[in-house]
Amino acid sequence: MDLNDLTPTPDVIANWPRGQRSILMANLLRDLIVSGQTPPGERISERVLTEKFGISRTPLREAFKILESEGLVSIRPNAGATVIQLCTEDVRDALEILIGLESIGAEQAATRASAEEIEEIAELNAKMIEAFEKRELMEYFHINQEIHQKIIDAAKNTALSRIYAAESARIKRFRFAGNRDLVRWKRAVQEHAQILDALERREGALLREILKAHHIAGWKIAQKALIADGQIRPASSP
Repeated sequence: MDLNDLTPTPDVIANWPRGQRSILMANLLRDLIVSGQTPPGERISERVLTEKFGISRTPLREAFKILESEGLVSIRPNAGATVIQLCTEDVRDALEILIGLESIGAEQAATRASAEEIEEIAELNAKMIEAFEKRELMEYFHINQEIHQKIIDAAKNTALSRIYAAESARIKRFRFAGNRDLVRWKRAVQEHAQILDALERREGALLREILKAHHIAGWKIAQKALIADGQIRPASSP
């Protein structure tokens, strides 16, 4: 785990609101896992983190539980957490579920989204483009994920939003990898313009198909990169 890439200093963490420290630490560790800086199979040590940041074990263990619920780590008592490694079939199955959920959400959002919700998504899309132009991949990714979730939320289906958020969390690191390829990243930005246009015109069927193609194209690129990096195992591996 490359702790030098973790930006908050102990002084900053000491000023985190006490009731939010576990969530903020989970966000920090999630970014390390998603970006590949903490690779599958690597142990995240409680001792190292407490010494590095001066954070107590209680919020740290709560952060581990959040990441465990998202399918990112497995926890060993008194030993910290280990980043889970998946195979291509695991990711493919999760992606198929995600596409199915977005297919439902897209058509519902096209008819149920308020003008204010669509405007908010358009504003996020503009911010995402700014992040792309600065080549700030993690910032771009956070905004990107927020856009996808807000499209689902605009469907006004609480169960759908909850299930989508859980499934999306499981494969964030694999969706992130697709945009490490600059050609694919540029294409993803163009696809998001099409997504926004379809939503603004309230064309649910078109929005559904664009979102599906968007995920499939991203996964094709991400899969090759992740196998090459050892981030996931090919399906044929034992």
